[in-house]
Amino acid sequence: MKISENTSVSMPMKNMIGIIIAVAMGVFAYTEVTARLTSLETSRELFQADLLKKSEQLPTDQEQFMLLEDLYKTVEKIEIRIEDMMHNKVNIEFVTKQLEKALADIEIMKDKVRANGSH
Repeated sequence: MKISENTSVSMPMKNMIGIIIAVAMGVFAYTEVTARLTSLETSRELFQADLLKKSEQLPTDQEQFMLLEDLYKTVEKIEIRIEDMMHNKVNIEFVTKQLEKALADIEIMKDKVRANGSH
């Protein structure tokens, strides 16, 4: 059997397309697995670095961090309350304007009723 650059190979087009698709799927799967492994390794390294940092902290540092976290939570709650109060202020101002208009309309109606009674 002689093989040279002029040797021809015949293959059905369906088989060739199938082989190309299989190779493409293999390359895609390999890149996905590689990306996932890289992500997991990075995550593990960060976790280990975080553990090392925590082990180096003094108890007073840990207590201060806990206090800071508590302060942040408290500040967030206060901010939410302030926002709610701002909405209440807008609503109160709107109702006040509506009430002033209603009182003015009532006074106009009273004046008309008095004017009708004096004729």
